[in-house]
Amino acid sequence: MTRFPEILQILAATYPTAQTALNHDSPFQLLIATILSAQCTDERINIITRKLFSACPTVLEMDQLSISDLEDYIRSAGLWQTKAKNIKATCHKLIYTFEGSVPKTREELMLLPGVGRKTANVILANAFGIPAIAVDTHVHRVSNRLGLATAKKPEQTEIILMQHIPEQLWAKAHHWLIYHGRKICKARRPLCNNCPLNKLCPSATL
Repeated sequence: MTRFPEILQILAATYPTAQTALNHDSPFQLLIATILSAQCTDERINIITRKLFSACPTVLEMDQLSISDLEDYIRSAGLWQTKAKNIKATCHKLIYTFEGSVPKTREELMLLPGVGRKTANVILANAFGIPAIAVDTHVHRVSNRLGLATAKKPEQTEIILMQHIPEQLWAKAHHWLIYHGRKICKARRPLCNNCPLNKLCPSATL
């Protein structure tokens, strides 16, 4: 697709410092923060994990918490009861199946409770520098509005993006598209008049 290089160049220039907004000091902490981030803002998760990671920075320490204790830490996150059960089970599996380390393959990551393909891709790209494109609601929406993909499901969008974006840019493009979705190409009222891509976007309303 001939518009891909120009769009990526503009996004790179617009969001040169784009990176994950989830605060973490280790792959394990990023894993837990990403599990928590489903249907919740990164800002809220950073408030939650500031206390959680201060008390339990490692998998061994977090595994010592009961589900009730975990619930108390993450109660302000959406779906907190389910997330507490998944985090507890994930800690247990990391310790007894992966010797306390976060695995470095998508297949192994997706064996962890609460970890789907998107979360696995986030960990691969941001914790280990392994090329991957995590397609969340922002990436899916922006990619389809820009005409970079024509897909109903995030998994389909991921495949299309991987086909047209150079592998070394997968992780960066993920962050560029997220930032653009949060700042300009918003779900309900996209700011098309302020968009640096409006001349290239088939969905722009000016």
